[in-house]
Amino acid sequence: MQTLTSGKDLLFLLVLKVGLAGSMAALLARSATFRKVLYTEMRNSDEKMQLLLFMAPALVVGVFLRLVGYRFADLTLEGAFLLGILGGSVAGSIGGAIVSLPAFFFHEWLATPMAVLAGTLGGLIRAVLPNRQAIWNFGPFLFLGIPRWLFRLIRNARTSWEMLPLAAVVALEIGRIALGHAAFGRSVKPNWLFTLETPTWWALALVLSTVMAVAVPIKIWNNTRIEAKLKQHEDLLLKARMAALASQINPHFLFNTLNTVSSLIRYDPDLARDVVLKLSSILRRLLRKQENFVPLREELGFIDDYLDIEVARFGRDKLQISKQLDEDTLEAYVPSMLLQPIVENSIRHGLAPKLDGGEIRIRTARRDGRLLIEVEDNGIGMPPARITALEGEGDAKGIGISNVHERLRVLYGDDFRFDIHSVEGKGTFVRIDVPDLVPVLETLS
Repeated sequence: MQTLTSGKDLLFLLVLKVGLAGSMAALLARSATFRKVLYTEMRNSDEKMQLLLFMAPALVVGVFLRLVGYRFADLTLEGAFLLGILGGSVAGSIGGAIVSLPAFFFHEWLATPMAVLAGTLGGLIRAVLPNRQAIWNFGPFLFLGIPRWLFRLIRNARTSWEMLPLAAVVALEIGRIALGHAAFGRSVKPNWLFTLETPTWWALALVLSTVMAVAVPIKIWNNTRIEAKLKQHEDLLLKARMAALASQINPHFLFNTLNTVSSLIRYDPDLARDVVLKLSSILRRLLRKQENFVPLREELGFIDDYLDIEVARFGRDKLQISKQLDEDTLEAYVPSMLLQPIVENSIRHGLAPKLDGGEIRIRTARRDGRLLIEVEDNGIGMPPARITALEGEGDAKGIGISNVHERLRVLYGDDFRFDIHSVEGKGTFVRIDVPDLVPVLETLS
């Protein structure tokens, strides 16, 4: 234990500690191998070992620096917890034991048990979280949301899983402070565990610095993670645009549309003009540079242009469109070109082969901060084998649908649902359930 009597010295030391944690996280994030391991949600034994090999040496060096006088460099507790919450209990406990070895050899006997406890606790939290994406919401200022969390807990009996890692880090630091006071009272040996003995009023600063030393690396890695996902999404979006150009804006589509226009000119020139304008709007949208995310209102506008052309081609008795749109959803952001492959699949493979009239129903709703989009048709349906192909790797005809599924996985990890239900002879139902994308965009800004 080391005693600090000056608030200025303590504040300077804690700022250095948080700065060191952020610098270490930024340096590790520069490694492509580390990023690949870090952003893999389900890691095998080799990947967990790589995570240990990247983080443990830097943390061990920090303990050595503390032993020679640089007290801010010791991140044993914080590093062990990070290893646990990112790699699981085994990686956390082993990493905590390795990092604490220098202190243990200097007769700080409680260093290893405390570090192993921190790593194990981090791993247990990772295991109990219903959605592991909540780990990445642990930011430096998460504690500012405590009043709102308490209000929701009291009013709606709903908990916020992001608060669980915060509570664990606070509990670990309070436990270390309590052991430090016990050591100061000589109930245990004073050199058994490194901690800072401060005036009571400064105990909160110690807790806050530990929270920051865990939250800042997660925040840095999450920003890098989002950038990587957006880059991967851009690549998939480019493939989606090329697929749309190949499947829709091909000679058959153009010839069919132009033939429709030619026929309409004779008896309905105004409708023919509208079809030409909508075709030009579709071409302009597909050929211009695409944004990653667009308001749902804009995405639905693009679909309206496409459907209006198809209605003009097939006739209103052959193809009908109905929409039930929640006004609150229209300004929500969705991945660009999200709905076009789904609607195209309904028309080409569900309704076009049908002899009598067909209908496409589009519904949107927002529930509990999530966006629901449903596309349903009363076409000929699909066999189970084709549904499996569309939800998986896809085939030559289903590349658009499989691309949508893959882009949702890239953007949202496991926090989305993309369900396809179909009954042969009755139709197909597609539901997309995604979180509100606005928090992600705010994080990037």
